[in-house]
Amino acid sequence: MQKRTTPYFIAELQPNEIFVFGSNLRGLHSAGDAQRAYQMFGAIMGQGVGLQGQSYAIPTMQGGVETIRPYVNDFIGFAKEHKDLTFLVTRIGCGIAGFNDEDISPLFKNAHEEENIVLPPHW
Repeated sequence: MQKRTTPYFIAELQPNEIFVFGSNLRGLHSAGDAQRAYQMFGAIMGQGVGLQGQSYAIPTMQGGVETIRPYVNDFIGFAKEHKDLTFLVTRIGCGIAGFNDEDISPLFKNAHEEENIVLPPHW
Protein backbone atom coordinates (compact mmCIF):
# COMPACT_ATOMS: atom_id res chain seq x y z
CA MET A 1 0.00 0.00 0.00
CA GLN A 2 1.39 3.38 -1.03
CA LYS A 3 1.42 6.07 1.62
CA ARG A 4 -0.59 9.24 1.01
CA THR A 5 1.38 12.31 -0.14
CA THR A 6 0.70 16.00 0.37
CA PRO A 7 -0.93 17.65 -2.65
CA TYR A 8 0.95 20.53 -4.26
CA PHE A 9 -1.79 23.03 -3.37
CA ILE A 10 -3.95 22.70 -0.26
CA ALA A 11 -7.13 24.78 -0.36
CA GLU A 12 -9.11 23.10 2.41
CA LEU A 13 -8.58 20.85 5.39
CA GLN A 14 -10.63 18.26 7.21
CA PRO A 15 -11.27 19.08 10.90
CA ASN A 16 -8.42 16.81 12.08
CA GLU A 17 -5.86 17.99 9.49
CA ILE A 18 -3.03 20.45 10.13
CA PHE A 19 -1.28 22.49 7.41
CA VAL A 20 2.49 22.35 8.07
CA PHE A 21 4.31 25.28 6.47
CA GLY A 22 7.69 26.97 6.37
CA SER A 23 7.90 30.16 8.36
CA ASN A 24 10.38 32.70 9.62
CA LEU A 25 11.19 33.11 13.29
CA ARG A 26 9.38 36.45 13.47
CA GLY A 27 6.17 34.87 12.22
CA LEU A 28 5.69 37.33 9.39
CA HIS A 29 3.36 35.22 7.26
CA SER A 30 3.31 37.47 4.21
CA ALA A 31 3.99 35.19 1.23
CA GLY A 32 3.71 31.64 -0.11
CA ASP A 33 2.38 28.85 2.08
CA ALA A 34 2.89 30.99 5.18
CA GLN A 35 0.47 33.56 3.81
CA ARG A 36 -2.03 30.80 2.99
CA ALA A 37 -1.63 29.44 6.53
CA TYR A 38 -2.39 32.91 7.88
CA GLN A 39 -5.30 33.66 5.56
CA MET A 40 -6.95 30.24 5.58
CA PHE A 41 -5.75 28.00 8.40
CA GLY A 42 -5.37 30.11 11.53
CA ALA A 43 -1.65 30.93 11.58
CA ILE A 44 -0.96 33.79 13.97
CA MET A 45 1.01 36.81 12.78
CA GLY A 46 4.05 37.12 15.02
CA GLN A 47 4.23 33.39 15.89
CA GLY A 48 6.95 31.68 13.85
CA VAL A 49 7.00 28.24 15.46
CA GLY A 50 4.50 25.52 16.33
CA LEU A 51 0.78 24.89 16.31
CA GLN A 52 -1.50 27.82 15.59
CA GLY A 53 -5.08 27.30 14.54
CA GLN A 54 -5.17 24.52 11.97
CA SER A 55 -1.54 25.06 10.98
CA TYR A 56 1.95 24.31 12.27
CA ALA A 57 4.96 26.56 11.54
CA ILE A 58 8.49 25.28 11.01
CA PRO A 59 11.07 28.09 10.66
CA THR A 60 13.21 27.84 7.52
CA MET A 61 14.60 31.36 7.01
CA GLN A 62 17.22 31.65 9.77
CA GLY A 63 20.29 30.10 8.13
CA GLY A 64 21.42 26.80 6.63
CA VAL A 65 19.66 23.45 6.60
CA GLU A 66 21.11 22.44 9.97
CA THR A 67 19.29 25.35 11.64
CA ILE A 68 16.01 23.81 10.47
CA ARG A 69 16.69 20.31 11.84
CA PRO A 70 15.81 21.02 15.52
CA TYR A 71 12.46 22.48 14.50
CA VAL A 72 11.68 19.48 12.29
CA ASN A 73 12.60 17.14 15.15
CA ASP A 74 10.32 19.09 17.49
CA PHE A 75 7.53 18.85 14.92
CA ILE A 76 7.93 15.07 14.57
CA GLY A 77 7.81 14.73 18.35
CA PHE A 78 4.67 16.87 18.46
CA ALA A 79 3.02 14.73 15.77
CA LYS A 80 3.87 11.56 17.72
CA GLU A 81 2.07 13.03 20.75
CA HIS A 82 -1.00 14.02 18.69
CA LYS A 83 -2.00 10.86 16.83
CA ASP A 84 -5.56 12.19 16.52
CA LEU A 85 -4.31 14.80 14.04
CA THR A 86 -3.02 14.37 10.48
CA PHE A 87 -0.18 16.71 9.51
CA LEU A 88 0.05 17.70 5.84
CA VAL A 89 3.64 18.85 5.34
CA THR A 90 4.18 21.30 2.49
CA ARG A 91 7.56 21.60 0.73
CA ILE A 92 8.89 23.73 3.58
CA GLY A 93 12.00 25.72 2.75
CA CYS A 94 11.69 25.04 -0.98
CA GLY A 95 10.22 28.40 -1.93
CA ILE A 96 11.31 31.76 -0.61
CA ALA A 97 13.87 30.19 1.76
CA GLY A 98 15.78 28.94 -1.30
CA PHE A 99 16.39 25.29 -0.45
CA ASN A 100 15.46 22.34 -2.64
CA ASP A 101 13.83 18.98 -1.94
CA GLU A 102 17.23 17.26 -1.69
CA ASP A 103 18.23 19.70 1.08
CA ILE A 104 15.06 19.41 3.16
CA SER A 105 13.67 15.90 2.66
CA PRO A 106 16.46 14.15 4.65
CA LEU A 107 15.40 16.15 7.71
CA PHE A 108 12.10 14.25 7.60
CA LYS A 109 13.62 10.76 7.49
CA ASN A 110 12.06 9.81 10.86
CA ALA A 111 8.68 11.19 9.80
CA HIS A 112 8.18 8.28 7.38
CA GLU A 113 7.52 6.03 10.39
CA GLU A 114 4.59 8.16 11.55
CA GLU A 115 1.23 7.36 9.95
CA ASN A 116 -0.19 10.78 10.81
CA ILE A 117 2.52 12.73 8.95
CA VAL A 118 1.87 13.18 5.23
CA LEU A 119 4.89 14.30 3.21
CA PRO A 120 5.29 15.79 -0.27
CA PRO A 121 5.89 13.36 -3.16
CA HIS A 122 9.48 12.06 -3.43
CA TRP A 123 10.35 12.99 0.18
